Amino acid sequence: MDDELETKTPWHLWVVGVVSLLWHAFGANDYIQTQTGNLEYLGRMADMMGVSAQAVAEYYQGQSILFHTAWAVGIWGAVLGSILLLLRTRLAYYAFILSFIGTVISFAMQYVDPMPGIEMTGFQIGMTIAIFAIELLLILYARAMKNRGVLR
Repeated sequence: MDDELETKTPWHLWVVGVVSLLWHAFGANDYIQTQTGNLEYLGRMADMMGVSAQAVAEYYQGQSILFHTAWAVGIWGAVLGSILLLLRTRLAYYAFILSFIGTVISFAMQYVDPMPGIEMTGFQIGMTIAIFAIELLLILYARAMKNRGVLR
């Protein structure tokens, strides 16, 4: 019998894949709302940061193409990685790596050139740590599933 047919999909792959897709759907929504300049959405974000919605919109509109490219690769790479994980393809591993690289670049650029008037809160620091931890864990998980032959 073919090894590919003998490799059973562990139950946790479905849980990790669905939770990852849902988690990154929030990030994708944030990306879309920010890119389209939705001031109502940005207003909720602005309240948490202690600045105006217009200041948030102007900050993101003023970012470089490198920032926007890195952010797009970060979020859409993670969405793609989640879908590829659910499709059981080893490409999920590489998508998560690209996503992590994009995320690192976009966050680094935000820390080097922060939004004027921003008040960094414990919540924002915690979210940044959570995002990096989740991305690293997804890379490790996808690699383990690839090495075990679960991902083709």
